Amino acid sequence: MKKLILVILFSFSLISISSAQITAQVGGGLAYNLPQGDAGGTTDEFYKGTKYGLSNGVTFFAKARAGLLGTSFFAEIDYGKLSGDGNADENRGKVEVSLQNFSVKLGPEIMIDIPLSPVSPYLAPYLMINQFSGEVKFQGVSKVPSGTYDLKSATRIGGGAAAGVLFKLNPALKIDISLHYQLLNLFGKQFDAVDPTSVRRLDSYTSLNDDKDPLYSSTSDEHIISDKRSINNIQFKVGLMFGL
Repeated sequence: MKKLILVILFSFSLISISSAQITAQVGGGLAYNLPQGDAGGTTDEFYKGTKYGLSNGVTFFAKARAGLLGTSFFAEIDYGKLSGDGNADENRGKVEVSLQNFSVKLGPEIMIDIPLSPVSPYLAPYLMINQFSGEVKFQGVSKVPSGTYDLKSATRIGGGAAAGVLFKLNPALKIDISLHYQLLNLFGKQFDAVDPTSVRRLDSYTSLNDDKDPLYSSTSDEHIISDKRSINNIQFKVGLMFGL
């Protein structure tokens, strides 16, 4: 009988320990994005083919976390739209550009446990798949017909890293605050044109075109993208997570 009681108590203790070390959470929130690298700049720089001319903006995200023994893995879906507008072509015309990004992120989270504290810092490197689309509008600039044009959808593979903190409000509710640096088009850069043999400046704007135009020439007004362009950002996130 004593052996049976000891076995039962030992089993319950294992269950308690395991439960305390298992993480399973879902949630979501908002992120504020600051374009970096060639993602920012002015609309005049976008017109000249050197940057994308995007301003700061907001992203929405949904997140799931699961783990054991201090190391967890997360999956996240982000959706955001960044835009920019202003003068171009020596103030002769106006340009409006918007870039939407649907992103899927996967990676580990290394939790730093602080005993008897409601705060749990973590570090998280991750990979991401980004689906870009958007729109550009020209009005009164030279060498490009005025009008509104769709940006051809493009997929790029990127990577990022985050430093974050979980604040436990109660056993089932946590605030998740994190700071990220992301390289959104780390792999897969390319230049697209409707007809690679034709001379059409508009093609430089209607695709993501983050690689050099193979027909680029410093004397050409049609083939203007002279180098690869990096789409990076800093992201500050705040979310609510529900679960263990």
